[in-house]
Amino acid sequence: MFVMELTYTAPVEAVEEQMDAHIAWLDGYYAAGVFLASGRKVPRDGGVILAGGVSRAEIERIAAEDPFTVAGVCAYTVTEFIATKTSSDLATVRENPVV
Repeated sequence: MFVMELTYTAPVEAVEEQMDAHIAWLDGYYAAGVFLASGRKVPRDGGVILAGGVSRAEIERIAAEDPFTVAGVCAYTVTEFIATKTSSDLATVRENPVV
C-alpha cells in the first residue's frame, strides 16, 4: 500500500486551474480500484492519496501522469507500507508480511 503525499509547488490559483483534470485522473484510478481515499491537507498546501494493489514502479508512473505533476504545480513523496491491520472495509488491501 502507498501513501502518496502531494505538496504544491505553485500558488493555489495555479493548482485550481488544473483541478478538473486532476479530479478526472483521480476518478479513473478510483474506478480501477487503485485509489482508496484522497483529499486536501490542512493547511491547504497539498493533498494525500492512499493507494494499493499495484507495484512501486506503477505508483511512480501514476504520480507522474497526474495533471498536477504534468503542469508542474505539485511534487510527490511516495511512502510504501505494509497494511497488516485495517478496518473491515479495507480488508481486501490488508497484507501479511513475510517473516
